[in-house]
Amino acid sequence: MPESLLYMTFGAMEEAQRIGEALVRGRLAACVNILPGMRSLYWWKGRVETADEVVMIAKTRTELTESVIEYVRTRHSYEVPSIVSMSIAGGNPDFLDWIRKETRETNDSGDMV
Repeated sequence: MPESLLYMTFGAMEEAQRIGEALVRGRLAACVNILPGMRSLYWWKGRVETADEVVMIAKTRTELTESVIEYVRTRHSYEVPSIVSMSIAGGNPDFLDWIRKETRETNDSGDMV
């Protein structure tokens, strides 16, 4: 399948909203889901940290994942943001077609057209 999901975390709803809206308006993602209220426990700089975070799941074409990752990474407030891409192995064909139709296409060199 030529579609992917990107899982990302943010420290605040406002940041997730701003970046998610830019991804959709820029046609880098057909849709983003923003899920508030996640509690994260993680190892960071030699100790266990705890934080309230917001999860974002973006739906896009696989060929756009690197563009999404770069866009988010350069605008994210975290030093090392969590951005993970997962290929969609299957699903509702109409929904997957909608993702393709609502995102940008790239040319052979990978540039946006």
